[in-house]
Amino acid sequence: MSLTVPSDLLEKAQRGPVSDEEFVGCVRESLPYAWGMVERLAKELDATGAPSVQNLEVPPDDAAWGEVFRLVGSDAMRGAVQRHFGVRLAFQNCCKVGLFRPEATAEYEEFVTPRAQLLNQRPELLNC
Repeated sequence: MSLTVPSDLLEKAQRGPVSDEEFVGCVRESLPYAWGMVERLAKELDATGAPSVQNLEVPPDDAAWGEVFRLVGSDAMRGAVQRHFGVRLAFQNCCKVGLFRPEATAEYEEFVTPRAQLLNQRPELLNC
């Protein structure tokens, strides 16, 4: 299961739309490792003023890897997180997630190229 959905939020979703704030709260509670990683990167992006930042830390275990995969693999979750933090999120593998300022188009486009993906490969990440 991707998310642990509180019964009241599930009932609300069954009746109609839910807000980004409610959905983001569910993501934050369900995927604490992945949320923490994105939150840390967003703070780093704000603090540095750089056009982008990348996570280079390998998740500590399979559960953490799974959280990252679920977050970036879901269009709904990724979109809500991007809107919440005001960033663009890109994914190369479980330990190479990038956050980009909306105007950092060139940096984003380079990060998502086949070349960048190939250059990111390392033997120790074979099962990543």
